[in-house]
Amino acid sequence: MGTRISRARFGAAVITAFVCGLIFASSFDFTRFSFAQDGKGAKVSSAQVQSLAETGNAFEAIADHVTPSVVSIQTQRLARQIRSRTPRQPGGLEDFFRNFDPQQQQQAQPQEASGTGFIVSKDGYIITNNHVVADADKVTVTLLDKRTFTAKVIGRDPTTDIAVIKVDGGNLPVASLGDDNAARVGSWVVAIGNPLGLDFTVTAGIISAKGRPLNGLNENKYAISDFIQTDAAINPGNSGGPLVNIRGEVIGVNSAIASGTGYYAGYGFAIPVTLAKQVMDDLIAYGKVRRAVIGVSIDNANPEDAKAAGLDIVTGVAVRAYAYNADSVSSAKSAGIEPGDVIVAADGKTIDRVSTLQRIVRSHKPGESLTFDVMRFGSKKSFKVKLTEAPDDTKTVASNEVPAGRDNAPEARKFDKLGISVEPVSQELVTRARVEEPYRKGLIVSDVNVSGPSYRRLGTDQTILVEVINPGPKKPLKTAADLDGVLSKLKSGDLITLLVYDIGSGQRAVTLKVQ
Repeated sequence: MGTRISRARFGAAVITAFVCGLIFASSFDFTRFSFAQDGKGAKVSSAQVQSLAETGNAFEAIADHVTPSVVSIQTQRLARQIRSRTPRQPGGLEDFFRNFDPQQQQQAQPQEASGTGFIVSKDGYIITNNHVVADADKVTVTLLDKRTFTAKVIGRDPTTDIAVIKVDGGNLPVASLGDDNAARVGSWVVAIGNPLGLDFTVTAGIISAKGRPLNGLNENKYAISDFIQTDAAINPGNSGGPLVNIRGEVIGVNSAIASGTGYYAGYGFAIPVTLAKQVMDDLIAYGKVRRAVIGVSIDNANPEDAKAAGLDIVTGVAVRAYAYNADSVSSAKSAGIEPGDVIVAADGKTIDRVSTLQRIVRSHKPGESLTFDVMRFGSKKSFKVKLTEAPDDTKTVASNEVPAGRDNAPEARKFDKLGISVEPVSQELVTRARVEEPYRKGLIVSDVNVSGPSYRRLGTDQTILVEVINPGPKKPLKTAADLDGVLSKLKSGDLITLLVYDIGSGQRAVTLKVQ
């Protein structure tokens, strides 16, 4: 009982001391009693208000200055449908005679779509997206002042998704083109377009990233991987519209969004205006794009590539293979560049990723020469490469036929260090998959361990191991013993670079970490 009374007295003393302390502190204005939310609220300083007002004025000025040069594009496509009868609907005499009447047999069903563009010359040249006007039978352009024109498609480039159209007009409002190279991540930008049928809509945001690749958007091997990413709202209908910097200059052509629904989800992508202008100039002058290339397949260097090349940091562009087309001549190959090399500089400028190299190469014309610095398994080398023009057919030629099964296949040899099983290329596989002559004596990968270093790097029944590039000297792989002889000298953590051939795609270099 005494213990309970003592505890009660002690608790009362603590509470009394706390209250007295608060009263004492408040008498010296140390503590003010108030609610969690002050009814008056904090006032914004006049300097802050002025700063916000200036930002708002800037957006208003951009909208007033640029919107008149933005156009709404309406396209019409005629999709012809052939009337047909199913076996369960035999039809009568009228249907019999209709089958011989072409006008009755084919009915034009117009398909309409919309997009955006912007005027770049007073006499009516307009930049937009290729996918906006592709295969259009009629293109109609409407200006902010409601004037309407029928446009002619001057040229299209599916690789960059840029198209140029023209209307017959004079003294038209023109958009100013800026320099996307000077644009920085975090800078304010404005997107103007005609999304969801809402003409001449202005949205604002920032540049979220630069040099962004969009895998799957364009399967062309020359497709750009240099998009400007923005959080300015972009929706269907914005395609082909301008992305504008705070000075009212166009720095990009809005082209795509990343969304699971097909509508704005916070990520929009624009084609750099320097690239769009180059494409436009070529389309107007030549009717096609004269694209400078060096004849190699490249990729951003991964940690294994960088380590094998002798780099202290992960940077540069890894050369995977020469040009896919066997009939084409690779100028990089002629100059001495090899699969497995990592390009670290071009034209005296540091190369950190694919988009950087693309910018440098595309700023030059076919026929010009550039110096490339590469790292080759610890050695730095320089090569002077003459740029060539990409062939007209720039689509990657790949067979959709995947070798199925391995009838009467020889026993596979397992290599745990790479997490694969291999076997000699059989004559049956050569015949079925039309394997080219140089690769018929290699080793086909028959199985890939999902927990091994080759997972997602080599394909089962698809990848043929051709040669060990590094560690040197180079060694052709004709038997499992050849691969065993190289791997037996390597320990866990070492790197091996292989030249492989993917059936239907072509050869490439791949670096793997031995486990």
